[in-house]
Amino acid sequence: MALIVQKFGGSSVADIDRIRNVANRVVEYRHRGDQVVVVVSAMKGVTDNLIDMAKSLMPVPSEREMDMLLATGEQTTIALLAIALQSMDIPAASLTGAQAGIVTDGVHSKAKIRNITPKKIHALLDAGNVTIVAGFQGETSEGHITTLGRGGSDLTAIALASALKADLCQIFTDVDGVYTCDPRLVPTAKKLEEVSYDEMLELASLGARVMQSRSVEFAKKFGVIFEVRSSLNDNPGTLVKEETQSMEDVVIRGVSLDKNQAKVTLIGVPDEPGMAARVFQQLAGSAINVDMIVQNVSHGTDTPSTDLSFTLDKPDMAKAQNVLEGMRGEIGFADVLADENIGKLSIVGVGMRSHSGIAAKVFEVLAAAGVNIQMISTSEIKISVVIAIEKAEEATRAVHDAFLS
Repeated sequence: MALIVQKFGGSSVADIDRIRNVANRVVEYRHRGDQVVVVVSAMKGVTDNLIDMAKSLMPVPSEREMDMLLATGEQTTIALLAIALQSMDIPAASLTGAQAGIVTDGVHSKAKIRNITPKKIHALLDAGNVTIVAGFQGETSEGHITTLGRGGSDLTAIALASALKADLCQIFTDVDGVYTCDPRLVPTAKKLEEVSYDEMLELASLGARVMQSRSVEFAKKFGVIFEVRSSLNDNPGTLVKEETQSMEDVVIRGVSLDKNQAKVTLIGVPDEPGMAARVFQQLAGSAINVDMIVQNVSHGTDTPSTDLSFTLDKPDMAKAQNVLEGMRGEIGFADVLADENIGKLSIVGVGMRSHSGIAAKVFEVLAAAGVNIQMISTSEIKISVVIAIEKAEEATRAVHDAFLS
C-alpha cells in the first residue's frame, strides 16, 4: 500500500464530466489499496470570473477580500469531487487548505507556506477516506484566509507530499508531460522522459505553463520527486528529479515563451549610489517580484542621470506604477514608461554549462528572423531575451527549430 498525492488542475476538473473522470482515476488507485490525497484547483474559468466580478465593483479590490473570494473556487471543486467519489461508494472527505493544516504568512494573494500540520489528513486516511484538499490556499496563524498566487495548487501538492512523506506525487494536467516547448505554439515539440529540478525550475519561472516555479523550488529543497502527466490518458509522463550526469549530454532541454511579462523604464534616474536599491526595496516591500534589470550608461554632465529598465509580471503592473509614482518626488526621476507588449523568450539546459557558443547561435537565429532584442539575461543554464510581442511566437519557433528539431 502506497501513499499517493495527486494534483488536478483547472482544465482537469473543468466540468462535471471531467470531475467524474478524475474520480474514476482516483478509484483505480484506491482499488489497488493505496491511500490517496487529492489536491484540486478551481474549475477552469471560475477564478477569472470571480476576479472579473470583483473588478466590476472596484478596479483594484482589497487583496484580503480577493483571497476570501478566490478561495471559494477550490472549495467548490473539492466538495464536488468528494460527492462524485461517494456516488461510487468510495469514502471521501474534503478539506479546505486551513482544515488541512496549511499555515502561511500574511502576504495576501502571494502567501508563502510556513508549515503544514496534516493531522486531519492522517485521521481521514486512517479511517479509509480519500482525502481531497483545496489547493492554492491556506490560513495565517491569526486565522486569515490567504491564497498562494499563480500555480498555488501545484505548491500545495508538492508541500503536502513532503509533509506526508508520500511515496509518489503526481501532477495531472491537460498535457502528457513536459515538452521541449509548448506544443500549442510549436507542433514539433517533443515530450521529455525526465528533466532536472534546475531545468524545470528555469522553464517554470520563464513561462512554461506546466508547472509554477515555487512548486519546483520546494520540490528541489525537500527532495520530492514528482511526475507530470495527463489526466486525459494513461500515457507515461515526465519525471522531475535531481540532476544526473547523463542529463548534461543534452545541451538544450527546452525553449519557453512568457507573454505574461511587462517592462517598466524609469527615465532620468539620478546617477547616485543607492538609487536602484531604494527603488527595488520599495517594490519588494509591496510583494512585487522583479526579473530582468538593465541600467543604461549615465548621461549628462552637471547632474548625471540614467535610465533603469526592469521586467515584472503583467498583473503587478498597476501596483508597481502606483509605488513608483509615489516615489517620483523622493527619487527625482523624470518619467515612468510601461510596456506590456513584450515577450520573454528563453532557452534552458544543464548542458549549457559545458558547451560554448549557445548565446551566439541564439542571437544569430533571432537576427535572421528580423527580431530585435530589447534586454538580455543569462545564467549557467539559461539565456533569456525580451522581444516585441508581435514577433515572439515566430521567434520561439525559429529558436526551437535551430536547437531541438
